[in-house]
Amino acid sequence: MAANLKMDASQDIRTKTGGAYIPPAKLRMMQQSITDKNGEAYQRLAWEALKKSINGLINKVNISNIAIMVKELFEINMIRGRGLFCRAIMRAQMSSPTFTHVYAALVAVCNTKFPKVGELLIKRLIIQFRRTFQRNDKNNCINTVRFIAHLVNQSIVHELLALEILILLLDNATDDSVEVAIAFVKECGSKLTDVASKATAAIFETLRNILHDAVLGKRVQYMIEVIFAVRRDNFKDHPSILPELDLVEEADQTTHMLELSEDYETEDRLNVFKFDPDFQDNEAKYDSIKKEILGDGDSDENSDSSGGSDSDDEDSNDDSDGGDPGPTGTTDSSVIIDNTETNLITLRKTIYLTIQSSLDFEECAHKLLKLEINESQYEEMCNMIVDCCAQQRTYIKFFGLLAQRFCQLNPKFCVPFTEIFKNCYDTIHRFETCKLRNVAKLFAHLFHTDAIPWTILSHIKLNEFDTTSSSRVFIKILFQQLAESLGLVRLNARIKDVTLQEAFDGLFPRNEPQNTRFAINFFTSIGLGGLTDDLREHLKTMVVKQPNIGLDSLAANVKKEEPDSSSSSSESESSSDSNSSSNDSSSSGSSESSEDSDNEGSSDENDSDNRHKKSHKKRHRNSSHKHNSSNHRSRRNENENDKEERKLDRSSHRHKSSREDKSKHSTRQNHKDERRHLKERNDSDHYKRGLDVEESQHRSHKSRRESGRDSGSRRRNRSVSPDEHSKRHRRR
Repeated sequence: MAANLKMDASQDIRTKTGGAYIPPAKLRMMQQSITDKNGEAYQRLAWEALKKSINGLINKVNISNIAIMVKELFEINMIRGRGLFCRAIMRAQMSSPTFTHVYAALVAVCNTKFPKVGELLIKRLIIQFRRTFQRNDKNNCINTVRFIAHLVNQSIVHELLALEILILLLDNATDDSVEVAIAFVKECGSKLTDVASKATAAIFETLRNILHDAVLGKRVQYMIEVIFAVRRDNFKDHPSILPELDLVEEADQTTHMLELSEDYETEDRLNVFKFDPDFQDNEAKYDSIKKEILGDGDSDENSDSSGGSDSDDEDSNDDSDGGDPGPTGTTDSSVIIDNTETNLITLRKTIYLTIQSSLDFEECAHKLLKLEINESQYEEMCNMIVDCCAQQRTYIKFFGLLAQRFCQLNPKFCVPFTEIFKNCYDTIHRFETCKLRNVAKLFAHLFHTDAIPWTILSHIKLNEFDTTSSSRVFIKILFQQLAESLGLVRLNARIKDVTLQEAFDGLFPRNEPQNTRFAINFFTSIGLGGLTDDLREHLKTMVVKQPNIGLDSLAANVKKEEPDSSSSSSESESSSDSNSSSNDSSSSGSSESSEDSDNEGSSDENDSDNRHKKSHKKRHRNSSHKHNSSNHRSRRNENENDKEERKLDRSSHRHKSSREDKSKHSTRQNHKDERRHLKERNDSDHYKRGLDVEESQHRSHKSRRESGRDSGSRRRNRSVSPDEHSKRHRRR
């Protein structure tokens, strides 16, 4: 009965393991129920478990877990399952070509320990390439050559195989063959350029000739142009090996030299189960190999075993079993100081390229935030935004909106922008005109959107001594842009805000009249005089309430002015005397006119003296009344009276000088009149002489006519022909 059960179990294994799914728990139970470890039933169950493990590990591998997957692969019998491994990885690559570089890295690690696995895979790939090339199966051919290209990059196969494939594809060029060749060159072109530059140059020269012949379609010609562009960029977007997948040192790798034209045995029998009479002995041998590879314990970290195996097989970072620490194995206490500022230059370059490659400010802000810049580098990013804005030919609102977005997202960005504003204003004389205008408009945008506080305007002192021409132009553009954005009414209300008076004390000074007038004139000249209404009122009240000047200095000024006025009066009198004497000697008519003018001048002088006396008495009464209030005010009034007296003296001197001018004018007028009379007299004499001459001529002419008439009367008695008569008439 027990024999029948064993036969049923073995029969069940033979029938179900051919394709039916057996749950793992049931499979383990079936293995435990079998007592003969060398029997066919047990080996078949072990084969099924091996196949499932290999397929599962290959399907789960990626860049992040490749080290773990390699360790688990080495746990199973890779020598017995090498056929299964090659078939599973080729199927996975065909279904997911984008993971080809990951599968190639996995094969590279396995090839260092089991070179037979790598050789078998390459043979099968060569056979598969031939088959797809002969059948014109372009998609499968491209996937196959891509896998071969990554095996070349990992140095599993020699680059001679890649060159043979390219020569075959470009020998009789068609659209499909050239497309496959371009896909192959993209993947391994960087590696071929490094190890076989002359051969690679020959391949590209062949592609250039194909392009010049223009035999192929436009699509393929564009693909050839693209591969030349990729070559010019040194295959920047198609590196041979990613840093995360560089798991094996080149010296530890086993490179297989296989040719494309040879016939190879693919060993398809390894894909199916085959009974092994020495199954237990072979398993024991592999256990010893596994211990050499993975180490004696269960620990996966001790991958550097004493057998000299490579640590890159499992991508282990534990160096506890031997070897000196690498160049990067420094202690945590050491600090590296970058005096070359390489990181800073790289950051600025990244920010600049991000700004220039963005379509709008929202996209740019999102990209810059994804860079995860440290708080210590916020100032550098703000500087880059301002510098990029300043370098433009005209102001672009993109930069103002970008700076506004950062300031509103995080208040920590406001501090760098305020410091940049102060530094820019302090060094504004070094800016070009275009740069100055762009920076002013950028900060005007930040002010009118309240992105940065208005209190930093207190850094500006608007007066004649603390400003330059460049700083005044900066203030002009800043406030004109604010007036354009806010409007004059809102801007004026913002300036009059009580909470912001400290910010505008420097721009609208009230400390000295000179600075106040300068600010009023400045804002009026730039068309913003409406902002200075309060300053004008303040200036009027400040002039009225201006403190009195010291009495000592005023008295000294009065003493200095008195000798000047006396000297000027004496000079005027001497000049008037000299002029009067010269006028008296000129003519009697002029002397009479000068006397009249003297009389008028004396009368004017008397009137002015009378007015002076009356005004003096009135001021004296007022001053006496004010003396009762304060002595200081009386002294000031006395000084004012002295000033008025000096003014009156000056006015009298002016009257004298005007009288002298009148006398001079009268003498000149008399001379002109005399000359005019003489001229009229001469003209009249000349006219009379002309009339006499005309009368004498008229008389002589009249006498001649009368004599002619007498002679004509005598001739009338003669017979005269009509012609003669007309001639005579003409003569007359």
